[in-house]
Amino acid sequence: MRTFLKRRVSFPRLPAPPDWPGLVRRFNSPQGLCAFAWIFVVTAIVFSALPLLRYFRGRTLFDYKLWYETGQHVLAGHEIYFLRSGKYDFMYPPPCALFLAGASLLGQGGLILLLVAINSAAWFYSARLSAILAGGMAGARNVWLYVIPNLLVIVYIWSSYHLGQPSLVLLALMLGAFFSLRANHETVTGSLIAVAAAIKAFPVIAIVYLLYRRYWIAAVSLVVTLVFLVLILPAPFRGFERAWRDIEKWRAGMLKYSETSVGQRPMRSYTWKNQSLVGVSNRLLRHVDADAASAPHQPIYVNLANLKFSVVNAIVVGIALALGSVFIAVMPRRDMRTVETDAIEFALLLLLMLMVTPLSFGYFYSWLMLPFAVVTQLVLAAKHSAILWWSLPAMALLALGLFFSRGAQLYGNTFFATLLLFVGLSIELLRCKKRSKQMQPAAS
Repeated sequence: MRTFLKRRVSFPRLPAPPDWPGLVRRFNSPQGLCAFAWIFVVTAIVFSALPLLRYFRGRTLFDYKLWYETGQHVLAGHEIYFLRSGKYDFMYPPPCALFLAGASLLGQGGLILLLVAINSAAWFYSARLSAILAGGMAGARNVWLYVIPNLLVIVYIWSSYHLGQPSLVLLALMLGAFFSLRANHETVTGSLIAVAAAIKAFPVIAIVYLLYRRYWIAAVSLVVTLVFLVLILPAPFRGFERAWRDIEKWRAGMLKYSETSVGQRPMRSYTWKNQSLVGVSNRLLRHVDADAASAPHQPIYVNLANLKFSVVNAIVVGIALALGSVFIAVMPRRDMRTVETDAIEFALLLLLMLMVTPLSFGYFYSWLMLPFAVVTQLVLAAKHSAILWWSLPAMALLALGLFFSRGAQLYGNTFFATLLLFVGLSIELLRCKKRSKQMQPAAS
């Protein structure tokens, strides 16, 4: 018995647990950043090649075809805005058509090549500026601030390439404006926002923000640049009188809102494709076809109530004012602002624009790149875990769109995910604001 007890019993050794901290450090290193850069290049090439392959195979070109035809109309001196099947084909502001005229000189294939190249450059700068705004200059070397936000919005980025939409360009311009604002280059800020507005009009919220924050130079720069792009720049090509008529026709066609349509989108305004506050409210609170199409189809209704159009409008305005009031309430005073609070504030401004813009389709939500970069930075810095309680449900709602694309979007999954991020980041900014107030008496 003693011999048995003294005998050593050998047990199989368990494999050593993975060195997670070591793996994290190895990933978040210059080598990891280089690997991500190569992955980005390969992905951008694939995303760019697919629209070109469709062109060479004679397949559907989606909006690329419209951009080429619009550019040809401008070159031929034709009208830009004309009705076809009861709506405008081209719905963007006149300066956008002028740019497309120059691009269409390259031919249809050349135009597609140019636009996907611009999209790739915009994607690169959007990713880099999001990382810098969220984490400072150290954020530019943090691989997590590139990987996580871009992975979460990759579907929307692909949609921009697939359909030929400029949402990544708009994002790069807005992030460049925020970066310039933080560097006290107000003139550049106003000009960049004006260029974005000239591509796809949404200057009202940006102007209100600049005025509220008393960025007078930026606001004046925005207005002056916008006037130049809309009136002066087209005059040598279209003539001043025709340039003015283009603006009038665009205003008459696009700046309207009725029971059946927003702007020139009668078949999309209140359908599952529109994830804005206006679109979601109208299809959930009115008896409207949530899957309208020009061809005969089976209508789909998802409304939880059947309210009058005027009542829904009052609700939309009330919610928009509430969101704007929350944004103003959580914003810190100018002397209490930091790099961290600015990042959250800029992210909230983008989220507000996504929700309040009357037409907000799927590809537009590549703008979530900055909010997700800010959330990632907050989690990595271990500031507060509370932001996760808002971010994880938001990501779950967005994930529903991958598995139940139409079903989830019928009920506004993208809008409500954006709303959750807005609430979570608002609470985080309010916490930063309170912390700054507590530190001020101690410092004095």
